[in-house]
Amino acid sequence: MKRSLSITLALGLALSTVLSACSSQPEAPPKAGSTPTKLTFWTFVDLHQKYWESMAQSWNKSHPEEPIQLEATTIPYDDMHSKLLIALQTKTGAPDLVDIEQSKFPNFVRGQTNLVPLDDIVSPALPNIVKSRVDIYSKNGKYYGVDYHVGATVIYYNKEILDKAGVNPDNIKLWSDLESAGNQVLERTGKPIITFEGNGNWSWWPAISQQKSDQVDAKGNVTIDNEVNIKTMQFFQKLVNEKIAAVAPGAGHDTEEYFGFMNKGGAASVFMPFWFMGRFTDKMPDLKGKMIVRPMPAWEPGGNRSAGMGGTATSITDQSKHVELAKKFLTYSKLTKDSGIQIWKQLGFDPIVTDAWTDAAMKESNKFTDYFGNDIFDTLLKVKNEIAPVNITDNEPLVFDAIRNKAMPQIFLEKKDPAQVLKAVGDELRKK
Repeated sequence: MKRSLSITLALGLALSTVLSACSSQPEAPPKAGSTPTKLTFWTFVDLHQKYWESMAQSWNKSHPEEPIQLEATTIPYDDMHSKLLIALQTKTGAPDLVDIEQSKFPNFVRGQTNLVPLDDIVSPALPNIVKSRVDIYSKNGKYYGVDYHVGATVIYYNKEILDKAGVNPDNIKLWSDLESAGNQVLERTGKPIITFEGNGNWSWWPAISQQKSDQVDAKGNVTIDNEVNIKTMQFFQKLVNEKIAAVAPGAGHDTEEYFGFMNKGGAASVFMPFWFMGRFTDKMPDLKGKMIVRPMPAWEPGGNRSAGMGGTATSITDQSKHVELAKKFLTYSKLTKDSGIQIWKQLGFDPIVTDAWTDAAMKESNKFTDYFGNDIFDTLLKVKNEIAPVNITDNEPLVFDAIRNKAMPQIFLEKKDPAQVLKAVGDELRKK
């Protein structure tokens, strides 16, 4: 699975024009007479670029003695990660700060990493952040990245449908309760209570993570066909066969077909990470005022009611000539209470800084509170200690793709036996 350096270099040449096409204009110095320090930043999400640009402006106002000239660039997802790998391997052309998506992160900490350890800024922040969301970007006891969000998985209920069925969502404590409620919803409304992805990981990974299981163990051994995982998928497939659940139109929750289906009241709920709220506000406008956010059902009394899913680390490369300033700016933008509030206000994410969650600013009116109500962070506070870390190891990208493209389609679309599917895919992965 390893690419040769020559192939990678060729790809780098093909991508060499990307930066000039995507790069933003440098920010003007904040004060006459100041000498700003230029920091470069790469990302694959335009909203992330806008966030960092706004934080640079804020930094310059509050730190006139140490101004920053931020040159931020948005590059398409695969291109950016490939270009970064080339730059780090060839030891030239890397930015000071960079976003690295969770499933790609193992590629950048194999062997001798070219990322800067961040222990001196992360460790002091640990009492006030969700630790699992920095643990996933650690290697050999050192931290190498800081996430934007917890990605806490929650369940989004269409209260209008549940009301018609006479179901109180707050009485759904366990997955067995959801099954019972689903029978009632189906009988009284003809609609499924929930949807599952046919070619994605979001109906799989959170559900097994709740039960302290995973796709791989801490050493990278493939565990997709363990007993917990098989039973989970057998239960979900049973719900689909009984029409209590439905496979998402378009086979995924992030498709236009699914957005249209849900916008018309196609199903009574979906569980997805917190960042999915933006899909509702932007893609399903007709559900405004109908959707509420609640903890996921647990698998057993006292079990976890959430899981941290997805994520993007911001890291500092060892090619930076301004590591200490980059660390200060990273702390300012991601590890303070004020930055947590800004991440919520600007990006709609659940920030990893938990003391921001109780701040009055989190209930101030915005498009998310207008859509879901102002008790969103009340839900997060209930589950903040129930978010177990996932294992991100060197083979994670390979396993992630196999689950998404092989296992889930066979289980949900082709209705094959989950035990046989997971064992076959697991055996195939273990040979690689």
